[in-house]
Amino acid sequence: MDAENLTGITEIILLGFSEDPELQPLIFVLFLSMYLITVLGNLLIILAVSSDPHLHTPMYFFLSNLSFVDICFTSTIIPKMLVNIQTQSKAITYEGCLTQMYFFILFVVMDICLLAVMAYDRFVAICHPLHYTVIMNPRVCGLLLLLCWCVSVLDSVVESLAVLWLSFCTDVEIPHFFCELNQMIHLACSDTFVSDVVTYAAALLLAGGAFIGIIYSYTKIVSSIRRISSAQGKYKAFSTCASHLSVVCLFYGTALSVYMSSAVTGNSQSSAIASVMYTVVTPMLNPFIYSLRNKDIKRALKNLIGRKTTIGHDF
Repeated sequence: MDAENLTGITEIILLGFSEDPELQPLIFVLFLSMYLITVLGNLLIILAVSSDPHLHTPMYFFLSNLSFVDICFTSTIIPKMLVNIQTQSKAITYEGCLTQMYFFILFVVMDICLLAVMAYDRFVAICHPLHYTVIMNPRVCGLLLLLCWCVSVLDSVVESLAVLWLSFCTDVEIPHFFCELNQMIHLACSDTFVSDVVTYAAALLLAGGAFIGIIYSYTKIVSSIRRISSAQGKYKAFSTCASHLSVVCLFYGTALSVYMSSAVTGNSQSSAIASVMYTVVTPMLNPFIYSLRNKDIKRALKNLIGRKTTIGHDF
């Protein structure tokens, strides 16, 4: 790489997973399939929640917003990757890279915030059931959602600015399939100390803070469930938060394993492959996790599909 700094860098090369031409069609079909499943699955959750009055509750309100964020999350990175494979180009403009990074951070933080808010919702529902409708009223739900968006936008602006002021060398190549924040910072030719501090502080404050909030909520939930006398009551209480707990474990487990493995091995290529788990696989699996063991969602989906079928027959 040339040591000359260029403040006017125009494009960045995304190396992706493999440079083998024979693997490109397979990668294209695989990621296109996962993207379509993700969009369709999450869209069905949104339509099911919005069409069924029985699901107009805080839990499903936040779930439908999580599904919307997951669609936006994957749409930020996968379409550009598919276009690059189809056109046999690995380039992305510098402005496009910053834009992709900004929205990627925005929707990741939004995911984190929504998971924390959903844990709080389950905490109120199980630990304070008599006051649930008062505490989690529509106004409070709206304010919590607005707070999530404000925090996400603020964090994505701050972290994007931490990269924007950096200068880069010629022939910038990212061994990833999207413009990942840490990869961008590590490829800078200027001093990255401030950028590193900002990104690690943001990750510790937001992801760590949200995770602590989730752990606290579930500690209280488990304590409340243990005080329920009947086994049926315990099962019913736990089943209302089992899906959310599964999604939390999947999201945090895969994300943490990616960054831990990249920190230990330093292999950017393996980190890119591992990143697929929380950037693509997790948003794809979320609708299945929430629908397979949830009778309300199953009923709403059946009603939705049945309604569409009836309309189709009428025409």
